[in-house]
Amino acid sequence: MDWARQIHVKTPAELEIMREAGRINATVHATVRELLKPGVATADLNAAAEEVLRKHNAVSPFKNYPGPYPYPASITVCINDELVHGIPTKKRKLKSGDIVSIDCGTSFEGFVADSAFSAGVGEISSAAQELLNVTEGALMAGIDKMRSGNRTGDISAAIQKYVESRGFYVTREYTGHGVGRQMHEGPQVPNYGTSGRGLLLRPGVTIALEPMVLVGTAKTKVLPDQWTVISADKSLTAHFEHSIAVTEGEPLILTVL
Repeated sequence: MDWARQIHVKTPAELEIMREAGRINATVHATVRELLKPGVATADLNAAAEEVLRKHNAVSPFKNYPGPYPYPASITVCINDELVHGIPTKKRKLKSGDIVSIDCGTSFEGFVADSAFSAGVGEISSAAQELLNVTEGALMAGIDKMRSGNRTGDISAAIQKYVESRGFYVTREYTGHGVGRQMHEGPQVPNYGTSGRGLLLRPGVTIALEPMVLVGTAKTKVLPDQWTVISADKSLTAHFEHSIAVTEGEPLILTVL
């Protein structure tokens, strides 16, 4: 991906706009989460997301994002072994026992918020539930390191330790990233790393942290649609993400209601 690598420190006024973008993004997620039922087409999830965005005079930075061809939807929908960038379609329908990962971005008044969640459809296995718990826990471990005076390596190391100590894997090929005026800004924040290294965090730095966790391997491959990324061994995956701002005190989660 051709990301802008500059670090853009946000003013308090800019953070207020990002916070509103984050609320809209959270509203999209809440709406889509209610639709995660057996028999629902993934394209219907995308349609529901777009309706929420229109209602709030916002758009998705995902739609028409450059790649092998312009990304055709406003959200990504990944099921089971699909890690990221899954394209919603009318033919693909949810089944009981599936794990579904929804990633959505919101562009509002010139700023972007980006977040993701994974959830089960109907009854899921205890192993699948553990994967969800670990992935969300890894996100919270990373957020806890989003403090002024820390470095991005502290975030990466915390995520990696949380996941790997529980017997799971983090992807080496896809990362968290700065977010703000663009969906992808600097810094790049992998889900693995070394404490004490990387960018020094200071108030106004905004990062989308997104642990992407796999059950059987860290390796991935891209499907023939040229967007969807799956685990190389087709084991289960999960994905949680929030856009976070560094403040003088506690980390500020932008993408909540």
